[in-house]
Amino acid sequence: MSNLIMEEYLYYIKEEKGLTCNTLESYTRDMEQFIQYLDNNNISDLTKVNKTIIITYLLYLQKSGKASSTISRNLASIRCFYQYLLNKDLIKEDPTLNLKSPKPEKKSPSILTKEEVNLLLLQPKTDNFKGIRDKAMLELLYATGIRVSELVALDLDNLDLDSGYLYIRESENNDRTIPIGTYALEYLSHYIKNYREKVLRDKEEKAVFLNFSGGRLTRQGFWKIIRQYAKESGIDKNITPHTLRHSFAVHLLQNGADIKTVQELLGHSDISTTQMYYFATENEKIKDVYKKAHPRA
Repeated sequence: MSNLIMEEYLYYIKEEKGLTCNTLESYTRDMEQFIQYLDNNNISDLTKVNKTIIITYLLYLQKSGKASSTISRNLASIRCFYQYLLNKDLIKEDPTLNLKSPKPEKKSPSILTKEEVNLLLLQPKTDNFKGIRDKAMLELLYATGIRVSELVALDLDNLDLDSGYLYIRESENNDRTIPIGTYALEYLSHYIKNYREKVLRDKEEKAVFLNFSGGRLTRQGFWKIIRQYAKESGIDKNITPHTLRHSFAVHLLQNGADIKTVQELLGHSDISTTQMYYFATENEKIKDVYKKAHPRA
């Protein structure tokens, strides 16, 4: 019975709900893990599951060290399944009704000091294509705070090197305009004018940052690049492609930029997302004051 229900449900979410492949895989995997948990606890009938069982399962995930986001997704997967059963009149009430997802943990963003940023940006050797390209990318990330996905998606049409701006398409009728800092503009111009064409094979290729095959550099490719330079820098922090974006925001706020401007530069639709950088800045100020003022700090 349960196997047949699951087969029909999986067909439903695949063919009728139109979920993306990633979401479909996640929902399927979450339900497989939930069913395994039920089997381990001698519960074989999916239609007999009640709210207590689901709460116990969510607590089990929490005790297993699962992140709040993972637990929330599991609950969403289970809720989708039981809403399907309810619509099919296979159960009389939804056992997930009024169950709330756990609040996501608020993690402080990984921030580099200005000295650490300088050290990281010094790592590329600027006497060859790879070094100049990588230097231009790192400088541009720190100068503009754009996302890595936006960096690798940049086309030549997104740049105005004469005016010193880049444009990120937010919607069909709206671009985010971001000034390019002096250092970033210098290395970006040098890369485009003197090195980009050395690997370019298709004259129609519009991507700014190319790989050695002349195609657009991927996010995965950039991950490898920043891991390389993070290791070479010797900085004892977890440096990810997003680290320079975080550092860009915090350093602007530390130097007096207002939070609304930082929000616009980052492209945040909700200012509450930008506020985490403000809190990180305030925490650093408190720490500095404490160290200077407390006799045994």
